[in-house]
Amino acid sequence: MRVIFLNRFYWPDEPATAQLLTDLAENLAAAGHDVTVIASCPDSNRARRRENRAGVAISRVTSTRWSKHGVVGKAADFVTFYLSALIKLIFTVQRDDCVVALTDPPLLGVGAWLVARLCGARIFHWTQDIYPEIAIVLSGHSWLRFITPLRNLAWRKSDGCVTLGSDMAALLIGDGVPAKHVTVLPNWAPAGLTVPPRSTVDALRRAWNLEGKFVVAYSGNLGRVHDLDPVLDVATALRDDAGIALVFIGGGAQRTRLEAQVAERELSNVHFHPSQARNQLATALALGDLHLVTLLPGCESLVFPSKLYGVTAVGRPVLFIGPGECEIARLVETRGLGRAFGREDTVAIAATIRELQGDPASLRRMAAAAAGFAHHHSGPTQAGQVWDALLKQIS
Repeated sequence: MRVIFLNRFYWPDEPATAQLLTDLAENLAAAGHDVTVIASCPDSNRARRRENRAGVAISRVTSTRWSKHGVVGKAADFVTFYLSALIKLIFTVQRDDCVVALTDPPLLGVGAWLVARLCGARIFHWTQDIYPEIAIVLSGHSWLRFITPLRNLAWRKSDGCVTLGSDMAALLIGDGVPAKHVTVLPNWAPAGLTVPPRSTVDALRRAWNLEGKFVVAYSGNLGRVHDLDPVLDVATALRDDAGIALVFIGGGAQRTRLEAQVAERELSNVHFHPSQARNQLATALALGDLHLVTLLPGCESLVFPSKLYGVTAVGRPVLFIGPGECEIARLVETRGLGRAFGREDTVAIAATIRELQGDPASLRRMAAAAAGFAHHHSGPTQAGQVWDALLKQIS
């Protein structure tokens, strides 16, 4: 059976889904599967339209890369890739192939399901996030629910849905997907991500003028599903603590607004740095003495902040800010990875940061728990085994 993955990003791009898909596709190819990936062309000239890398056949289609121009540009990126990818799929897929659709762009699985069924192929949905519900939460436009019946039909009539956690799985089951067709497979840290040498971390601290600071880091996409306003409130509460620095590492829809608010509040304790290349990611993550993970209320069943896995892979504690009953809050608390707070708990969060700054023993305990969690958590090899089993069930 040939496996055809569809996702907007793939190597050499480095968004989270690109790294996850690259790890999985190459793992499946190494295990003997015939793997094809349909993705967009990178901005750089490092990649050809068609090539084979590590046993994976990569087919890149033409689409816009206008996300830097705002919402309209991002919508153009979604639409152009959606159409180009489905056209490529029509001319690529054969009877009894297995199509696996991710969720970038949103609802890609609906079109992929239609093409797969018309061509006599199998179809799985790898639901990294759930639309249109995310768009409804962010925009308040409840009319977007008009697409959910078709989306639910595509889920129910597929060969299976792979979700990131139990909260997301419960949502799919609630929308009519048979429980036996839902597989929970958490994401993982990028392959090869390990604790870096202390010397490289110290060098980055010097380069970023953070020597001697207790660094509270947020690393990853500054997207709208991440609740970042409470982070600025915490920074405001800590503005007189000269030994504490809050560092954002990454870009996204909220970065410009956040930078403007930091300037308006005159927060000299907040620093911004760009996303780091994959070969520098471990050092950037290890820079933080403590990491922030956030989630906007209402999104707890719709997305899972996979930055948790990278943070724990380098053995760093976590402060989670978001709904108290969501899966990631339970993980952080029950596994001893750090502390979890609601978005209104600004004073308590600031007090906890001060407390941990002066309590290296507690930090070490949390760091050890994080490292243990990462060690026992599934990685690309285990994920490949899960997908291998799913594919064998339908072959």
